Amino acid sequence: MNKYIAIAAMATAVVACKHNQEKDVMSAAFVEAQMMVDSLRVPHFCADTLDVRNFGAQIAADARTNGQAFAAAIDSASAMGGACVVVPEGEWLTTPLTLKSNVNLVVSEGATIKFSTDYNDYTDVVLTRWEGVDCYNLHPLIYAYDAHNIAITGKGVIDGQGSNEVWWYMKGRKKYGWQEGMNSQEVVGRPRLLEADRTEISVEERRMTLDDALRPQLINLYKCESVLIEGVTLQNSPFWVIHPLFVSDLIVRNVTINSAGPNSDGCDPESCNNVLIEGCTFNTGDDCIAIKSGRNYDGRRWAAPSRNIYVRNCHMKDGHGGVVLGSEISGGFSNLWVEKCTMDSPELERVIRIKTSDCRGGVIENVYVRDVEVGQCQEAILKVNLQYEPDEVCNRDFPPVVRNVNMKNVTSSKSKYGLYVVGLAGKQENVDGITIQNCDFVGVEEGNNITNAVNVKFDNLLINGVEVK
Repeated sequence: MNKYIAIAAMATAVVACKHNQEKDVMSAAFVEAQMMVDSLRVPHFCADTLDVRNFGAQIAADARTNGQAFAAAIDSASAMGGACVVVPEGEWLTTPLTLKSNVNLVVSEGATIKFSTDYNDYTDVVLTRWEGVDCYNLHPLIYAYDAHNIAITGKGVIDGQGSNEVWWYMKGRKKYGWQEGMNSQEVVGRPRLLEADRTEISVEERRMTLDDALRPQLINLYKCESVLIEGVTLQNSPFWVIHPLFVSDLIVRNVTINSAGPNSDGCDPESCNNVLIEGCTFNTGDDCIAIKSGRNYDGRRWAAPSRNIYVRNCHMKDGHGGVVLGSEISGGFSNLWVEKCTMDSPELERVIRIKTSDCRGGVIENVYVRDVEVGQCQEAILKVNLQYEPDEVCNRDFPPVVRNVNMKNVTSSKSKYGLYVVGLAGKQENVDGITIQNCDFVGVEEGNNITNAVNVKFDNLLINGVEVK
């Protein structure tokens, strides 16, 4: 009899162990996240400071005079092995800037950098990506290429001066100031660039001009290492606000982003490794944070996924999504951690969003979200959509895969859906593994809407006070 009691006890212990392991999946994931943070190569700079005024910058000067002075200060700081380039209190008009290795651009409290509204100042095209497609495009307002140990810090303001009169109308919509006869990205540049990607035209031949109306990013850092953006307020971007591309070891900390224009994504790490985004506030005209890895042919050609991105203690207001994966995610993604964030706005559409298609493809895996407090959003707390922009023209199908998505201790007060999952017809296994644990969604209009997915599990999910099984 004792033998059977022992066997039963062992079986119970095995079940309990397995249960505890399942419960600890989230904790283990965030231990891994903290290990990533601890391994980040944080930029360091010498004590030397260079005041832009000593290089000819003046508050009353025109954009090109100040642009030349800023560039001279940056070049000098880099040449001397590193220094802080200080922009003092006041309003400074400038042309676009290029950061160099070992330079910290310090925007002092009370300082505002305003970028020129003369489009001709941006026609010195540089290598970049535009919506996930490689090209040479208009010079970003702040750009860096193949630089290391760089930073943009301070308590000042960086203003792209985007508005319905400047940059934003190029979207091609009347709500942003577009009128008949104006160039539009939707009619000119975007179709031309997407066709170049589809037909695999060499990047050297993809040289965009003002006529293509592909607006530049506010900050675009290409193939950089050890990067810090901290403390500044970024506003009125022509296009995406922060666009790190092929960047490793990136910290975006205590940054405030206010940009209501079209495609004004707040921070879009693309094909990036080891990223910490913390203490930031997002109020945007598009996704607050959108993680990417290239689009279609270019994304698959590089095969450079984004990996290891940790978002914590951030606040999201307006935006199409709080934290988003996609839609340009053809290179794939793994390891997203989101915790201790608050999200709340009648203009916030979703909280966590994954968007791709069988044109874009990509394997997206290992998403962990916990301790997020949502006031209200328009559509869903979690949306997974494998049929995003289904009319896109493709040479052949690349069915995407989404797996191992986890959410724990998330509360919300108002939304249309709790979960909204749109998989691929006939391919349920392409969305495999969604676990929702200890979540409480109230004010939900239509419950969950889940199609073409497998292994969707609920453990103490309450929707409008009723447990969902």
